[in-house]
Amino acid sequence: MIACLAKFNGRIAIFGDRLQSLLLLLVRLYWGWQFFIAGKGKLSDLSRPTQYFSSLGIPAPHLSAVVVSGTECFGGLLLLLGLGSRFFSAIFILEMIVAYVTSEQDALRAIFSDSDKFVTATPFLFLFASAIIFIFGPGRYSLDAVISKKSASRR
Repeated sequence: MIACLAKFNGRIAIFGDRLQSLLLLLVRLYWGWQFFIAGKGKLSDLSRPTQYFSSLGIPAPHLSAVVVSGTECFGGLLLLLGLGSRFFSAIFILEMIVAYVTSEQDALRAIFSDSDKFVTATPFLFLFASAIIFIFGPGRYSLDAVISKKSASRR
């Protein structure tokens, strides 16, 4: 019985492993696009994010708006391609933590007392997707994987 369960578990694990890169591709494509759209929107009228950042007490609000908007726009495009995936996902993680600390403080305080409030806050899914890419990497369907494969073959 145990041997049968172990064999079944092994087959499921192989199937799951084969789906990993596809899932990472879908996460990168969807959330890379979402970051791109968010950044592009901010870049199209920097006065809005500048005013918003100023109202939150973020230092150098215009510079912060330019940096965040540019990072989201161009980093989102690169995430779509799977280029610099872990680098940009780390930056996005930091941005989303700052978003929680500055604009979603009630949701952040409710992380353990009212988890629904925490997970329905705007930064959550952006943070979650970024953490997945940072932890698991971009997958084999990415430019990062192509570059890594080529550099490994040269060694």
